[in-house]
Amino acid sequence: MPSSSHHRIHRHPAAPWAELRISVNTRNCYRPHAHAEYSVGIVDDGCATFYHPSGPNSVKARSVVLIEPNVVHSCNPLHGHIWSYRMMFIEAAWLHHAVARIWGLATPPDDLELMSRCVQDPDMTLLVDQLCQPVASEAAANALTMDLPAWIASLTRAGRPTDCAHAPSDLAPAMAIMQTQSGGRITVKELADVCAMSSSQFIRRFQAALGMTPGCYLQNLRINGARQLLSQGMPLAEAAHTMGFADQAHMQRAFKAHHAMTPGDYRNVSSRVPKVHNN
Repeated sequence: MPSSSHHRIHRHPAAPWAELRISVNTRNCYRPHAHAEYSVGIVDDGCATFYHPSGPNSVKARSVVLIEPNVVHSCNPLHGHIWSYRMMFIEAAWLHHAVARIWGLATPPDDLELMSRCVQDPDMTLLVDQLCQPVASEAAANALTMDLPAWIASLTRAGRPTDCAHAPSDLAPAMAIMQTQSGGRITVKELADVCAMSSSQFIRRFQAALGMTPGCYLQNLRINGARQLLSQGMPLAEAAHTMGFADQAHMQRAFKAHHAMTPGDYRNVSSRVPKVHNN
């Protein structure tokens, strides 16, 4: 059975700011990475280790996981074991505006910090189990639009996560290039030069500050960009070209290594809308 058959993506046009991933009975492991969205997840079965800046934490059935955008993390099952989980990805700009309305702010916050990233609480488990269901109708999308930001607003405060490494000023020129030109051809030497460092010095400095090498960071940006384009229906070859991959096969290899599914499977969302129950 191909690994992608263990993973399904669900979207609904009435809630374009949300995407739900359902992974069942998988052994797939993931490299450290970061998402552009806020993530709300629940473990349905099995055990895993959740690595994040304040971790690691052991998670098991009924554990709730919460992650801010751009926080480097990974969550992998115990060696040789299978696990099942659901993860909802929430567009950051949409959530910032929704929370601002709830808090009565005229200007949305630039960032939100979650009070905790790993929770074992029966009431929260029940709520997240209900939230992390495939959206089956416009009415369900409207309910999620109301309920999700109200809940997250009660768990967050305005500001960046205090436990996360942020790019120091000496890396700012390179960060600006990667974030604005991720689809172009970028070399380590070019990035090192704009920071007035040697290539080896730049790589060491970058990894110490960001938790991943410049190459991995750029790859992560490209894959996140490809995800967004594919979710909007862009053809695979065009998405690969737009995000700076050598070709469609290159994007496919990188995407599958990060998401345990092919870009085509990711783009072609499941038409089934099952009710998922937490064990």
